Amino acid sequence: MDVREIERTGKGIAVYLAEFSDCFGRCDTEEYLRVYVEGQNSDLQRKSAEPMALRAGVPPRSLQAFLGLLSWDEERMVDRLQEIVVRDHSRPFAIGIVDETGCPKKGRHTATVQHQWCGRTGKIDNCVMSVHTAYTAGEFHCLLDSDLFLPKSWAEDAARRKRAGIPEEACHRSKPQMALDQIRRALRNGIRVAAWTFDEHYGESYEFLDGLETLGQTYVAEVPRRFHGWATVPKLLYRATPQEMRQGGSRRRYPRLAKTAARTSEVVDLLRSSPAFRSQPWTSIQIKEAEKGPLVREVKAIRFWMKRQGLPTRPHWLIVGRNPLDPDELKFFVSNAPAGCPLEWLVYVAYSRWSIEQCFKEEKDELGFDQFEVRGWLSIHRHMYLTQVSHLYLNKMREQLVAQERAAEGHGVFSRATGRRRSAAVPRRKLDAQSDSRRLVSLVSGLALPAARSSAPSRRRGLAYQLSASSQRLGSSESSQDDAEETTPRRHRPPKNAVLCGK
Repeated sequence: MDVREIERTGKGIAVYLAEFSDCFGRCDTEEYLRVYVEGQNSDLQRKSAEPMALRAGVPPRSLQAFLGLLSWDEERMVDRLQEIVVRDHSRPFAIGIVDETGCPKKGRHTATVQHQWCGRTGKIDNCVMSVHTAYTAGEFHCLLDSDLFLPKSWAEDAARRKRAGIPEEACHRSKPQMALDQIRRALRNGIRVAAWTFDEHYGESYEFLDGLETLGQTYVAEVPRRFHGWATVPKLLYRATPQEMRQGGSRRRYPRLAKTAARTSEVVDLLRSSPAFRSQPWTSIQIKEAEKGPLVREVKAIRFWMKRQGLPTRPHWLIVGRNPLDPDELKFFVSNAPAGCPLEWLVYVAYSRWSIEQCFKEEKDELGFDQFEVRGWLSIHRHMYLTQVSHLYLNKMREQLVAQERAAEGHGVFSRATGRRRSAAVPRRKLDAQSDSRRLVSLVSGLALPAARSSAPSRRRGLAYQLSASSQRLGSSESSQDDAEETTPRRHRPPKNAVLCGK
């Protein structure tokens, strides 16, 4: 990375943040947006409000008030972020992901904190939990929306709710319900993905799966081993049999399952006993080129019927994947993709959740996502949204730098290692015409392609997270605790956009 690239990146922050100017009624309040985003992009060891404020030369209490007391529209900021993703990063092969993450916190006064499973520490810990939706297309990925999970213990405690500034209309919702609301909002803002994927906690929720069906969304859902269904469509009765007509009695509902219809079975039992599974061999599919080598999984897939209101649904896919190095490591997936959808595509979507894990890692390690030192409901939500804004900018810059590097290498203009013009006699590394993302577009279109080759890893991978640290001055300070009372209304105001679903 040269000096001109650093200077161009620093100037780009101002242009990017100007797109969010209508979220603020006052220019002095908007100025704190720049302070916060530049502070998160800096090389500070701890990126909480006080160190970032001291670095920028503003009073720490002012930046803390920006999170919890000053008036600005954080809802519009999320909508604008999603509109930018639609405008600049729409891809036909994009994938939407749902997941949750925890941030360890001490004490019991931070909004929604309680003892629960925390992935950050890998154990039951005192933490706040948040639900997120993410968007990934090729090498680009970002978070679209975030919500604090409100446990029942908090929802039913009026005193704690008041101290944490939790609005009256905020109620306990299950995580699948929260995720479905976030997906509806993303669709209203124009987000379109080829499929959604999520882990078994969301996959076992029939309400969540049916909600996606209603919205016209394709999904590849991981489900637990105890998930039930049929490998063959069960026999149905559409009218009364002669024997039932002679017996009389109460009127029966039709269609309904016949008495001879097979019961539903757990998916793990179907793998062992279903002829549809037993008759086909395991198929090896390379999902991606990982850091430690190619990621390969052996898979089988059959048609699958779930049960709703006592009747079978329309046919779905049941996919089983296992690690060739550990055959006992099984994962089960259910998808509502149409018949004829390439198995490679479904498997790729099923194993794409690593993108949202990468988002969490980047935001926590580089931007201080879990280093907030505020306690209020509104402050934490605003901190999450501001971190999404910072993260989107860094990924936009990374995508631009990678594209510029590949273009320069493709034309053979300069050798980055030496800084000298390449000789025509020196062979150049060819660009991979069948990279993973382009291959998936062709799979969705139904085109036949040869086996995909993995692209050479870019030297710019992860470079965007060093940009601001290289272009901004050092600053340091001790962290502080924000104990300010918060009374600003809840974040869940209904969006103003028209509903655009299923298109």
